[in-house]
Amino acid sequence: MKAVIIAGGLGTRLRPLTYNIPKPIVPVANVALVLHQIEWLKKFGICEIILNLHYLSDDIKKLVKLEEKELGCKIYFSLEEDPLGTAGAVKNAEKYFDKDPLIVLNGDVITGLHLGKLIDFHKKNKATATLALTQVQDPTPFGLVLTDEKGRVREFVEKPAWIRLEGIKEFFINAGTYILDPAVFKDVPAGKPYMFENGLFPSLLEKGAPMFGYKDNSYWIDIGNPAKYIKVHEAILRGAVQVNLKGRRIRDDIWVGDSSEIDKAAKLYSPCLLGKQALIAEGAAINELTVLGDRVRVGEKSVLERTIVWSGTQIGKDVVIKNSIIGRNCHIEDEVRIDGAIIGDKTVITRGSVLNV
Repeated sequence: MKAVIIAGGLGTRLRPLTYNIPKPIVPVANVALVLHQIEWLKKFGICEIILNLHYLSDDIKKLVKLEEKELGCKIYFSLEEDPLGTAGAVKNAEKYFDKDPLIVLNGDVITGLHLGKLIDFHKKNKATATLALTQVQDPTPFGLVLTDEKGRVREFVEKPAWIRLEGIKEFFINAGTYILDPAVFKDVPAGKPYMFENGLFPSLLEKGAPMFGYKDNSYWIDIGNPAKYIKVHEAILRGAVQVNLKGRRIRDDIWVGDSSEIDKAAKLYSPCLLGKQALIAEGAAINELTVLGDRVRVGEKSVLERTIVWSGTQIGKDVVIKNSIIGRNCHIEDEVRIDGAIIGDKTVITRGSVLNV
């Protein structure tokens, strides 16, 4: 079986972080998101993977090619000149398909889904399409998927009002992972925008195609906005979802990358993750749920908490940063206070500044 990762989006909800880096290679626990997804697929024996690309595609191709040998997977690249929507993007990669069912994965998803069980469910039901579904408390921002007792999809309800939900006890939504018969793409228009959610899936339902929903309560999140991006790091550090963490585990849930230097008078609190060649100065404190990228420097008596700092950023003395995301190669000068901010790459925050969002 082959997989397609839909990785062509602009990542607008993560701006300013994605002005200079495409969402598929945004670091998640210091590893590019798409590499986590490839590792997840590989764990279930899926080693031929098609990456659908559009925005900053050369950056993604360069990173993946560097890692391809170590990953042990065959990677194909399918380029969109113009955005084609979710189903249109997969259609664009049709030349790489074979006759086997195709796994399709949204490019902003981290999940603990057992893919093997999803594949078995698809085969058992002789399905044309199988959608992984995840349970939510509030389905109104999503597309609700209603199934019968055997799991066959009987209705899609896009962003339903609460009055429409009377009598429904459990809410399951599309989790962005599918198994599809490649033949379903024959009727998808080539070179034109076309969506799964309001195009292909309703069309299959109308035709009576055997389409099933696989209900699963494993961890699932899309990292499409800063709040969810922070949330997935908390889940990873607390062990709610398993990904490959780089570095050595020095105690409890504290991971430290190679060649990092931590002053004896600095303090690390569990859980946290430090990348390679990090430097933590005397009296600094790296509090819980903090992730530092490679080559991050934290000055004397500075305190970081529930914060993600990307590679190359320099943080001065007596700085306090909480609940924030700091981009690559920033310079945070002495005595700065930041709470709840999203800071783009190469930003300079001058001495004594206060940013409370």
